[in-house]
Amino acid sequence: MITEIPEPRVARFAFSDSRFAWVWLLLRLYVGYQWLMAGWEKVTSSAWVGPKAGSAIQGFLNGALKQAGGPHPAVSGWYAYFINSIALMHPVFFSYLIVYGELAVGIGLILGAFTGIAAFFGIFMNFNYLFAGTVSINPLLLLIQLFLVLAWRNAGWLGLDRWFLPRLGVPWQRGK
Repeated sequence: MITEIPEPRVARFAFSDSRFAWVWLLLRLYVGYQWLMAGWEKVTSSAWVGPKAGSAIQGFLNGALKQAGGPHPAVSGWYAYFINSIALMHPVFFSYLIVYGELAVGIGLILGAFTGIAAFFGIFMNFNYLFAGTVSINPLLLLIQLFLVLAWRNAGWLGLDRWFLPRLGVPWQRGK
């Protein structure tokens, strides 16, 4: 026997009603702009992209490692291990991955293209920045992006998802 638990009206309105898409549009544009500007700042820097690529990320990661010691470390031991064993071994790769990841998330959110996926990868990057001991705007972006993921059907309605999702389909329903 299958029991279907109905959604509260507020949740249905916020996450499924296209009238609420204006709110998601404003939040999408804000978060997308933040990612786009962060990526643009890096793509125009030779320390992130170009002949000196990897130097900026090495500085960032070494700073994170300094926060991994002491009685109350800001960076967990397991993440310090990841930094030492993987990220610092491939700084150029991670430098390009971060730069183009930030740009892709920003563009996806601004255009409303694959909004849920873009927000998911934004969450992934925010978590990594937080694990590395950097707070700044990351918790706010993470919170907004969590809601964008929950509202994936509606968050891109005033964007390209309005046309992409019906044509491409979703895992449980084929597109047109």
